[in-house]
Amino acid sequence: MKSSPVLRFDDWTDPVRPVERELISLTEDANKDLPPVLFVPGLGHGAWAFAEHWLPAAAARGFAAHALTPRPGGSRRAQVHDVVQVAASLPRQTVLIGHGAGALVVAYAMGRYPVRAAVLAAPVMDGWPTLWTALKTNPLGTLPAVFGGRLRLNRKQLFSAGLPDERAREILDRVVARPRRELVVHDPAPRPVGDPPVLVVGSPDDRVVPRSSLDRTATRYGGAPLLFPGMGHDLMLDVDQAEPIEAILDWLTKELGTGG
Repeated sequence: MKSSPVLRFDDWTDPVRPVERELISLTEDANKDLPPVLFVPGLGHGAWAFAEHWLPAAAARGFAAHALTPRPGGSRRAQVHDVVQVAASLPRQTVLIGHGAGALVVAYAMGRYPVRAAVLAAPVMDGWPTLWTALKTNPLGTLPAVFGGRLRLNRKQLFSAGLPDERAREILDRVVARPRRELVVHDPAPRPVGDPPVLVVGSPDDRVVPRSSLDRTATRYGGAPLLFPGMGHDLMLDVDQAEPIEAILDWLTKELGTGG
């Protein structure tokens, strides 16, 4: 069943400016009995971050798989709007999978759109602890962002030691991040519409999201985080990226009752 987004007062009085959105889709072999999956990237990343591994993995399991690049530099409200509009345009109630700051966008989107299920991967939900961790781990790359400049992430923050340096540099060259203040200072995400199942996944060795934040986020949604030790923040691009996506898809299969 296709579901409509919940409209807010601001949508009528101050509508979000429409933009052309980048959407990468793999739908050719989709099982019509499964809901579509929409991946939402985090800060400085785009749909490309899922295109190599996680998008094909979901498609191989029969899901109509889509990856969205929300408007670069847009406010959280505008990015939530993008996610909700794309999800509502799909033919069936959608599964949202958000990574990093994209998980925060998904959390807000769940207050407006009745998702079939959601996954928050390495979620950047607690602004101050995440900022403090970044300042300790990468002070030179983080300080300019505190004053409105570019956030320059390093390989230790995003990847495990096992990822080859050349591959890490290739990815880092594509990451262009200028965080907004609202990533640190924001109201708690609203309660999801319809009480959908929500899975939190991450790594205890993530140098962006503290383990305590993973625990708090999972508790908020009534569970415990599914952990992948030894991995970095970019679960979908790290050397062992297949492990978390296969676990996510196994969880989805169980929650959806497909038995596939």
